[in-house]
Amino acid sequence: MQEEQGVKRCSRCRESKPRAAFARNKSARHGLQAYCRECWAEYHQARQLARGKNVRPRVQTAEGRKFCRGCGEIKPHSEWHRNATASDGLSTSCKACRSSKSRAGHLKRNYGLTEAERDELIASQGGVCCICLSAPAAHVDHCHKTGRVRGVLCFSCNAALGQFKDRPDAIRRAAAYVEGIAWKPTLVAPGVYQLPS
Repeated sequence: MQEEQGVKRCSRCRESKPRAAFARNKSARHGLQAYCRECWAEYHQARQLARGKNVRPRVQTAEGRKFCRGCGEIKPHSEWHRNATASDGLSTSCKACRSSKSRAGHLKRNYGLTEAERDELIASQGGVCCICLSAPAAHVDHCHKTGRVRGVLCFSCNAALGQFKDRPDAIRRAAAYVEGIAWKPTLVAPGVYQLPS
């Protein structure tokens, strides 16, 4: 009778709780676990400890808040990304921890650097961009052919190298142009120009 009204009794704690307090189990008679989520978590943790497994302690939090194992802080649900497959509908790490982990993964995958190695590189440059020597170094620059890391640049200098497609000849002509040495090609044949040396 109670189960028809959206309430189910937990076989462990013997409390009647809403059906949402029980995880799904397709093989069970009513499609739900016999234990409520809290009892199941305690039961599972006790079994893991008995087997000698390393179990993370459960941290009790207030309604609308969740504990992040990455930073060890309890944060409101607004600080978490959604995850429809998780039991609570939230990601396993807070937004800040996920962002930090994502940045570290990007550095390792694309440049083979750890955050500490990148920070050492920035310190060896005096904390500034290798090209303009004024803006803070923030973007790892690398050779697109070999993959070798060249240094850490500011956003503007890194974007400029990208626009020049890493072509030293184009960069030299741009430097000459900025210094007032205009590019004056010599016509050697119809439609054929010779660059000044």
